[in-house]
Amino acid sequence: MNLNPLLQALDLQEDAVRALADDLRTQIDALQNQLRETELRLEHLAITRTTITGLVDRIPARTVDPAGGLQLPEHPDYPRILAVFNDTTGPLRARDICQALDFALLPKHIERTRAKMKRLVTLGILIEAEPGTFSMKQ
Repeated sequence: MNLNPLLQALDLQEDAVRALADDLRTQIDALQNQLRETELRLEHLAITRTTITGLVDRIPARTVDPAGGLQLPEHPDYPRILAVFNDTTGPLRARDICQALDFALLPKHIERTRAKMKRLVTLGILIEAEPGTFSMKQ
């Protein structure tokens, strides 16, 4: 009996199964890489969620100002800033507001005040005619 045709058939099947196994290993490697990337994205999203929920307490809520009916962020400086504007007629800079409110003229206080004034601009309460110069909206 001649075993050569049988052995050749086995070799063909073995080569086909080996190629399939190699292809499956390649697919598994690709899927493992995708899984690692997806898990990393999930981890970043979880960190972002934790960060955002930790900052929720720091975001000031909007309240109604009983004096003018304006929507103001809930922070004691906003009504004080508007009171300074109500007492003056011309435009003011953040430094002027800090002086009027007896804040130390440190860069951090001036920048915080400027940020609050810019927020009042976005709320439509103040206008910034020139960069850094603010006045009440007419």
